[in-house]
This record gives sequence, structure tokens and C-alpha cells, in this order.
Amino acid sequence: MFPEIATTRLVLRDLEASDGPRIFSYHRHPDIARFQSWGTESVDVVQSYIRRLAAADPDTAGAWYQVGIYLAGGKLMGDCGFRPLKDEPRQAEVGITLAPEFHGQGYAAEALRALLSYLFGTLGKHRVFGSIDPANTASIALLRRAGMRQEAHLVKSLWFRGEWVDDVIFALLEEEWDVENSRAISKAVDSPL
Repeated sequence: MFPEIATTRLVLRDLEASDGPRIFSYHRHPDIARFQSWGTESVDVVQSYIRRLAAADPDTAGAWYQVGIYLAGGKLMGDCGFRPLKDEPRQAEVGITLAPEFHGQGYAAEALRALLSYLFGTLGKHRVFGSIDPANTASIALLRRAGMRQEAHLVKSLWFRGEWVDDVIFALLEEEWDVENSRAISKAVDSPL
């Protein structure tokens, strides 16, 4: 079970099967679906996956764990997932999706920072990375804002939806997160309200 994490405007928590239609709806949006590998099959597939998560350990090596991103008032606005690597579980891959109506408002960055705090602080991960289609410029900008650096641009290295596609890898180490987090806290303390 994932611990509920509250930020200034959001709550990250376990998904419920009743979230399935909403997830399916925004994952199927044309601007989002082209970058998705999960959540676009059917509402039933999404709901079955959410039900299986109820019995899963979030830190299971090799398995994706998806959590909901909710507005503080309770509305599901997106989801984020993470997967500790099977061969090296001290490293984890992350992904994040927001419904289109919530794009461009800083919600994804707020959710990603909360997820990184959980992965580094609670689970003690050494390295967290994201694998991004180079055409997904919004996600690339998001990972950069979170302090991640580009480590690689792999050419036609990923088989996705019936074709070979490029893959851009961004990553952050635990010690870099500590430094980045300290800077963000210092800026918040030094900035007048």
C-alpha cells in the first residue's frame, strides 16, 4: 500500500477501481495516448490492474506501481507510476500523466517532486530515471524542472506500438536530489511572500 502524500495543492494516493473510467478517458486523449504504454486498452483492463495493486507492495522489483494524483478537494487529475528495476531495485523508473485540462499549471512538477521525495526519502533509492519520447517536449521540460539531467538519447532503441522509436533518458541521483531539494527550500525561505 502506498502512503498518502499531501502537497500544497495535491494528494498522491492509491487508485480505486472507480477511477478506471477517468484514467481511461484522459489516457485515450490523442495528445496523451501517443506517448502511453498503459491505460489505453479498456476501462476493464485499467480497473483490473488497479484491483491487483491493492495487494501489491509498491517496492516490488520489476513491477510498475501506479498512484493517483488528486486535487486536494478529491478530483482525480492524473496518475504517476514507478518501477524499481528487477536487476537493480535501488534504481527506479518513473512516469507521470495528467488529464489535458490540468496541463501547464505546475501540477505535474508538484506531483513529481512528491514522488521523488518518496522514492529517495522513504524507499531509499539511489537513482531515479525517466524514459521519454523525444517528441514529448512537455515531459522533457518537466524532468528538467525536477532537476533531472539528460543522460542519453538512444536512437530507435525502443519497440513501441509496432515501430522502433528513439528514447531519451533523464536521471537524478539521491545525492543530487538532496542538493536540489535544499536549494528549493532555501529559495522558498529567502523569497518574500
